[in-house]
Amino acid sequence: MLGWAKFAHALPMKRALISLCLLLGACASPPPLPPEASPAPKDPVAAKLQDQYRQWRGVKYRLGGTTKNGVDCSAFTQITFRDQFATALSRTTAAQVKEGRWVGQGELLAGDLVFFKIGRSRHVGIYQGQGLFLHASTSQGVMLSSLKDPYWQAHYWTARRIL
Repeated sequence: MLGWAKFAHALPMKRALISLCLLLGACASPPPLPPEASPAPKDPVAAKLQDQYRQWRGVKYRLGGTTKNGVDCSAFTQITFRDQFATALSRTTAAQVKEGRWVGQGELLAGDLVFFKIGRSRHVGIYQGQGLFLHASTSQGVMLSSLKDPYWQAHYWTARRIL
């Protein structure tokens, strides 16, 4: 009986502690939004890129692929420019890097193509703003990545302004 008395005596304290935890948890700041869930950008180019990302997010990478069944990086940029900006791009990374005009990494605007050298391969993505670029990754499919990521910084090559 003594054990039950101790438990009954502690019950109001436990309820108070649980209530306090719930109250504090409700007041805590929410975790930061992932890039794909961020509010709609004010820049119309960035907004179109975000729309394209929502439509293509997670589509698997496939070398030579040009559909939502599988797409490679240069096809993804070509499709995005066609569908979102009514702008024709060449099909390959080697040809796309010759289009538009050169732009420095510190001058990037939403819609600029960003290029990377990875060993003997070349990779292309589309700068979305806020240090993020949209691309078809060989490991994770269509995704957003940060230009500040050490991997992408180490392989950054050049950028081209098309729009």
